[in-house]
Amino acid sequence: QVQLVESGGGLVQAGGSLRLSCAASGRIFSINSMGWYRQAPGKERELVAAITSGGSTNYADSVKGRFTISRDNAKNTVYLQMNTLKPEDTAVYYCNLGYVLGTWINYWGQGTQVTVSS
Repeated sequence: QVQLVESGGGLVQAGGSLRLSCAASGRIFSINSMGWYRQAPGKERELVAAITSGGSTNYADSVKGRFTISRDNAKNTVYLQMNTLKPEDTAVYYCNLGYVLGTWINYWGQGTQVTVSS
């Protein structure tokens, strides 16, 4: 099993910054993708950003130029640096780890609240 522990959420004013961290532990396949999704009240969960173990990244259009995803493979940790935050970034942010082992395997963190006040 894989466990994902997130940290770094909180309340920030519009224009501010936050940094989320997610540490993975357990039986982790070395070739994987880690990322962040978010879910606002009444909305579906959406991809924010993802990064593969090889370093390839993917971002939602709404966060390009403001958010940066990175990872430390030695620590099995992924980070999300969020700058120039907007009220519409308010959501519960979930860490995700996925890999292919015959089929796609997904693990989720418990979620961390990010609230951006106007």
